[in-house]
Amino acid sequence: MKRLLQITVLILFATWSCKKVITADQIVNKAIENAGGKRFDHSDIQFSFRSMGYRIVRQNDNFSMFRYSMLDSNEVEDVYSNSGFQRKINGISVALPDSMGKKITASINSVIYFALLPYRLNDAAVQKQYLGTTTILDKAYDVIQVTFKEEGGGEDHEDEFIYWLDTQNSAIGYLAYSYKTDGGGYRFREAYNARIIEGIRFVDYINYKPIDTPESLLELMEMYKNDGLEELSRIELFDISVSSID
Repeated sequence: MKRLLQITVLILFATWSCKKVITADQIVNKAIENAGGKRFDHSDIQFSFRSMGYRIVRQNDNFSMFRYSMLDSNEVEDVYSNSGFQRKINGISVALPDSMGKKITASINSVIYFALLPYRLNDAAVQKQYLGTTTILDKAYDVIQVTFKEEGGGEDHEDEFIYWLDTQNSAIGYLAYSYKTDGGGYRFREAYNARIIEGIRFVDYINYKPIDTPESLLELMEMYKNDGLEELSRIELFDISVSSID
């Protein structure tokens, strides 16, 4: 009997040891690979969003992010790169107060962050945690929580995100986040209109806000399932172009 018990314990231990351990890094790495992988690292990506033009040029750790707009019939080019922030009006550099430069930089960074998801989920300041799996509309999703270190996390380092990624291909189906700026709040986004352009995956989002204040970020998914959200806007990218940089 004692011998049988020992064998049973060994079998259970071996079974437990052989179970596949899922980590947030594994899921995010798969998501990035399936969305474009290393193509992100050597690319020139351009798109239009809400009457403004955006461009991100990246060669490994070197990057430049551009935003193009019109101001009183003048052409405005805002550039954020490894060298810092710069504004040009009709091709001429102009000085801005640091506070305005930081606000514009944060806005550009936010638009491009969402446009290139899941690529930025491996940034040095990102802290990821695997929360398990759940089922949404008969489909299984891995759930990842993302927070940011203060160092390198930017002006919005206190923001918190939850991502729901398809267990089959790790594509982001939904995301929720809380933010502290402008009085703070919560948002929930549902991905749609996925398309592949030159090997890189892009999506649009339906942007929701909660009708009532949630007790936690995860509660936004239950609100989504039970009509507790209202549509706020559509996050749609137009005129997307992708070029590879050697």
